[in-house]
Order: sequence, then structure tokens, then C-alpha cells
Amino acid sequence: MTKKIILSESAPAAIGPYSQAVAIHGVLYVSGQIAISVLEAGGDIEEETHQVLKNLGYILKEAGYDYQDVVKCSIFVKDMNHFAQINQVYAQYFSVNPPARETVEVARLPKDVRVEISCIAHK
Repeated sequence: MTKKIILSESAPAAIGPYSQAVAIHGVLYVSGQIAISVLEAGGDIEEETHQVLKNLGYILKEAGYDYQDVVKCSIFVKDMNHFAQINQVYAQYFSVNPPARETVEVARLPKDVRVEISCIAHK
């Protein structure tokens, strides 16, 4: 089986030489998603996190997956002081049998966003 490149018109286009997601052998690898428009509009960390998770959802749907198929997430945050707010939003998308995950504070994220989330899903 060859890899399949996934492109959702609903999610932001890649800002570099990478695919939004790649599917192979029943596994979907979704690149880190950010919410540039929310940050530019002055949205708070909760709004930004919702948009990031919606972007992940658009890509999952395009590939024939949904949030329940996600087995692993990686969350990168600019400020760990936002951990509680991000967690509250995240829990709304993964309320039952949540995936494995790590959350890491980083010095800087693309486009100076405050949160980026990637995931792996499996059918």
C-alpha cells in the first residue's frame, strides 16, 4: 500500500513543504495545526485551541476518520500557564477514551501562535 496525501480545503493550507496529513496502512498522521486567523482577530487561548481542534477535525473528516479514531496527540504551547484552559477545550473533543498525549512548552511556534496540535489516528 502506498501513502495517500490528505488535503482538506476547510483547514488552513500548509505553510511549508509538508502535507496536512498522510495516510498509510490504516494510520493517519496529521501535521501540527495552528489557528492563525483567531490569533490575528485577537481571540483568547480558548478560541485559538477550539480552532486548532476544529482544523484537526476537518482533516480527520477528509480522510474518513473522526476524533474517536485519534490514538495520540502532541500539544505544543508557548506558555504553560495556558495549560488549564487548553485542557478544558481539549476535553470537549476527547471526552471518552481520550488518546495518549504529551504537552510541551516551546520558545516559539510558527506565525507566533500560542498552541499547535498534531495527532495520529488509526482505524
